[in-house]
Parts: sequence; C-alpha cells; structure tokens
Amino acid sequence: MPPTTLEALEAAALQLSVAERSQLAERLLVSLEEDNEIMLAWYAEAARRGEAFARGEETAFPASEVIERLQAMISSPRSQ
Repeated sequence: MPPTTLEALEAAALQLSVAERSQLAERLLVSLEEDNEIMLAWYAEAARRGEAFARGEETAFPASEVIERLQAMISSPRSQ
C-alpha cells in the first residue's frame, strides 16, 4: 500500500534539519491557533532548548530516570 499524503509529508519533514523542523513546527502551530500567544511562547522555549541540546549546551536525562527521581521526591518526607 502506498504511503498516504500525511505519511509522505511526515517522512519528508523528518529529513529536515533541526532548525528547519523547528520553523515548520512553528508555522503549523501558528496555523492552528493564530491568537494563542501562550502556546507560541512555550513552543519558542521548546525550540530554544532543542537547539541548545543539538549544540551540546543542554543535557538530557532518560524519562524513566526523571520519573524515578520525582517519585522519590514525592514519597520522601520533607526536611524542615
């Protein structure tokens, strides 16, 4: 079965650089919610962090490790 238009677009988009995908995502988000400034601010922050990560300026942690740390924080008594 040939790929759908959406699948073909997705495959093409995934071949773009990080910066190009960031620009494309921003344009798509704007097309969904022209007046949603909060969403755009969050997107801009996510794009900034993604670009910093790609440059090696940010560190990432596996989701399982983050969840484990948060669960430990929640279950341990607070020190006063």
